[in-house]
Amino acid sequence: MMTEAVIVESDSNSNSDYSLQLNRWFLQSIGAWPSSPSTTRLEKIVSFILNIVCLSIVILAVIPSLLLMILGDESFNFKLKMFGYVSHWIFSGINYTALLTHGKNIRQCIEHIEADWRTVTREEDKNVMLKNAKLGRYIAGFSVIFVHGSVLCFFFAAALSTVEMQVGNETRVLHLLPCAVYKNLVNVDDSLTNEIMLLLQLWSTVIANSSTSGIFGLSAVLAAHSCGQLNVIMVWITEFVNKARERTKTGNFIEIGMIVERHLRTLNFISCIEDVMFKIYFVEMFRSTMDICVIGYYILSEWADQDIQNLITYFMMLISICFDIFVICYISEILTEQCQKVGEVVYMTNWYYLPNKVILDLILIIARSSTVVHLTAGKFIQMSVYTFGNVLKTGFAYLNMLQQMTR
Repeated sequence: MMTEAVIVESDSNSNSDYSLQLNRWFLQSIGAWPSSPSTTRLEKIVSFILNIVCLSIVILAVIPSLLLMILGDESFNFKLKMFGYVSHWIFSGINYTALLTHGKNIRQCIEHIEADWRTVTREEDKNVMLKNAKLGRYIAGFSVIFVHGSVLCFFFAAALSTVEMQVGNETRVLHLLPCAVYKNLVNVDDSLTNEIMLLLQLWSTVIANSSTSGIFGLSAVLAAHSCGQLNVIMVWITEFVNKARERTKTGNFIEIGMIVERHLRTLNFISCIEDVMFKIYFVEMFRSTMDICVIGYYILSEWADQDIQNLITYFMMLISICFDIFVICYISEILTEQCQKVGEVVYMTNWYYLPNKVILDLILIIARSSTVVHLTAGKFIQMSVYTFGNVLKTGFAYLNMLQQMTR
């Protein structure tokens, strides 16, 4: 289409690695990064062992606390405070399982990104894609910081507190568990058992945080790459129309095929993202609504007790939840707008100077762009900023109901 600058293969590999690097680090640590044809047999075995270990640890951490909520004689408020942590493990375990079951689809998306970087031949296109890759990388990094920072702050604030317990003639100093357990199943009054359970809860928390932040980071990177491809297409369309005006009416406008091919390729990529994420988004919307309600209740309770330390950690958790659900809603809306903008860019060019045959080709691009593309939660809830507002309103409405029930 224009004078091309050769982009060497090593640059394309480093650029694709740049956009996926953070996601690969965190998902590999829990064995959720999908294997590729170049993955060795040893790496596959290690990944499989990590899957078994991670799932087992989360299950072992959840069961004692879940039994206490069901069978224990504790008050409703006490069980409600446990519920936030237990639900974090459960929903993160569901998301972790979703990452494993959709490994092939995620690998297809990764290979698609790598192939797009290999086909870049112009410096201008590379800069556009790098700009969007940087945005996705920043969002992934902030998601990791917010999720790990907020949850681990709460964990260590509880775990560093100790209590003295008199057992016979022996005085034991025990760490407070961030999430209480059913003592008929696990005797945490024993020092060794207490420390093992504390370590188990810490490990399961790190696994849960990594799977949650990995999902948000991955969806951000995939959506950002799609936006980058759509921006490249818009640049191509503008350049094509300007170049086509300089040719004769009988000229051979073969470049339109490249534009259409890249456009359809990008739309297929977005469909692949939807296939991977629609179940996960539904779970996250449900979880976010519930967490806003529960953590809002925690904040009101601690506000009455003037517990500054817990208030700070709960506010951090609330900000983390709102940030993550806002990110997936916002990037989904931006992606929809970018898909529609392709048709608008075609219309805003000087298409009326072109031959009729070329105008008809451009009309096909407008027609395809008019078909609205959405990322959804459960295939029936469109992810958008409006949806984010509904999640907040629903969460605080449930908080109001919960307050009325516990008065």
